[in-house]
Amino acid sequence: MIRQDFHRIDPKRRATLDYKKKQFATPTYKQQEYPHRLNFYDVPPTAEITLEQFEQWAIDRLKVLAEIEACSYRNKTPAETEAHITPLLKKFLPLSANTSSASGAADQRLKNERQKDHYSHFILRLAFAATEDLRRRFVRAETMLFKFRFQQDDTRERRAFIESLNLDWEPVSDEERQELSEHLVSATPGLRRSDEETWYKVDWERVPELVERRAVYLRKGKAYVPGREQQSMIVAEFTARLEKAMELTSRALPRLDEDDRLTPILNHLSKNFGSAESVYSQGEGVVDGAPMTAASIDHLSQHFPLCMRNLHMTLRKNGHLKHFGRLQYTLFLKGIGLSLDECIVFWRQAFRGFTESEFNSRYRYNIRHAYGDVGGDANRRNRGYPPYSCQKILNDNAPGTGQTHGCPYRHFSVDNLITLLQATGVHDKELLREVREDVEKTRYHIACNRVFEWVHKAEIKKVKEDGTWSQTDLDTIVHPNTYFKRSYLLKHMGKPSRDSS
Repeated sequence: MIRQDFHRIDPKRRATLDYKKKQFATPTYKQQEYPHRLNFYDVPPTAEITLEQFEQWAIDRLKVLAEIEACSYRNKTPAETEAHITPLLKKFLPLSANTSSASGAADQRLKNERQKDHYSHFILRLAFAATEDLRRRFVRAETMLFKFRFQQDDTRERRAFIESLNLDWEPVSDEERQELSEHLVSATPGLRRSDEETWYKVDWERVPELVERRAVYLRKGKAYVPGREQQSMIVAEFTARLEKAMELTSRALPRLDEDDRLTPILNHLSKNFGSAESVYSQGEGVVDGAPMTAASIDHLSQHFPLCMRNLHMTLRKNGHLKHFGRLQYTLFLKGIGLSLDECIVFWRQAFRGFTESEFNSRYRYNIRHAYGDVGGDANRRNRGYPPYSCQKILNDNAPGTGQTHGCPYRHFSVDNLITLLQATGVHDKELLREVREDVEKTRYHIACNRVFEWVHKAEIKKVKEDGTWSQTDLDTIVHPNTYFKRSYLLKHMGKPSRDSS
C-alpha cells in the first residue's frame, strides 16, 4: 500500500513566500548598450522613459517615416529622396557615427540618439501592428530608412555591425565556385571572373531584390550572391526579421487594451501614418504683407487647397454652407489671418439671401465663438478653435447629403474629384491619372501634394535652383493653412520663415 503523505512537504521546512513582495517588487531593468550606429531592433528596450518621451519620440520618427513613404509614392529619385530626408533626419532622428564621439558629452549625446532611435522604433511597432496594411507599410518604410542609413554608414563601422549579426551565410567553396564559374559570371552583371568575388549561398527568398533584378545565379533553391551585393543581403535580412517580429507583436496587442495611458497614444499614431499631424501654432498660416480682408478672399482663393477651394466655390454658388462646412472654412480663414471683424463681413456678404436680423441671430455667434470672442473661459483663453489639419478633416464628420465639408480626395467619387480639379485649372492627363491611382490606394495627402507640386512646378524649380528655399521648406503638406502659405509665398517668391512654419 502506498502512503498518501509520501509527497507532502514538512511544514517546518516549507519556504515562507510573501506574495505581496513578489508581486510588487521593483523590476530590475538592464540598460541597453549601443555599440553600433545601425540596429536590427532584435532586442526590445526595457528601461523606463517618461510618457512625454514615449509620445514625442514616436511622433518624431513618424514624421521621418511619413516623408520616406511620400518620397516613394511621388516617384522621387534616390538622389532627390536623400536630399529631402537628410535634413529631416538631422532634425527629428539624428544618429551619429562612433567616430563623432570624442568627449564625455559627445558619448552621452550619441547614446541618447541611439536610445531614441531604439525606443521610437518599438513604439511605432506597437502602433502599426494592428492591421496587415499598417504592418506592411511600416516594414516598407523602416526598410527604406535602414537602407538609407546603411548606405551612409562609415565602412569600418558597417563591417563591425555586420560581423555582430552572426548571419548564417554559407560561403561558397573554391571548388564549387570553379565548377559554376561560367554560370556565376553570366548571371552577375559587370563581373568578368568568378574569382574576383567572395561568394555566399543563401535561400533565394532572402534576396528578393537581387532575384527581381536577375543579378544572381539560382541553383537548387539557393542564390549565389557576390560580396559586392552584401547590402541587398543585409537589407533583405532586416526586412525578413521585422516582418516576423510584426506578426508576433500583433498577437501581443490585446494585452495592451487595458492600459489607458498608452492605447490612446498608439491609436493616434496609427491614424496619422502617412500624414503625420503636426501641432498647429498660433499664426502659423499667416503670411506677412498679404492683403487679408473680406474683399480679398476671392482673389486669394487661387492659393487655397482643394478642400477650401470647394467650400469657397460652393459658397459663392449657393450663398450658403451648412454647419460643418462653415466651421471648417471659418477656422481656415482665421488661420490665414482674417480678423474676426473681416470674417463677419465676409460671411454676411456671402449669405446674400438672409436679412441682417436672420444673419445675426443664426450665424454671427458661431463665428465669434470660433474666434474665441465668446464662450467659456477656456475657449476665450485659447482664442477659440485651431484650424483643422488634414488628418482631422480626413477622419472627422464625413459629409452627408447636401454637405460640402471634408476632403474632396477622400469624400468625393473619383469622377467628381476629377471634374472639380479640372474646374480649378488642372487638366494634365498624366497628373489626373496619378491622382486617380493615389485615391484608389487611399493616399489622399499624396494626391493633394502631387497637385500642389504640378501647379507650382515652375516656382519650386526656381527656389531650388537659387537656393532661397531648403528641402525642409518643401516637405509634405499636412495642413490646409500650410498649403495656402506655401502657395502664396511661391507665387510671390517670398522666403519662408521656419520660425513660424
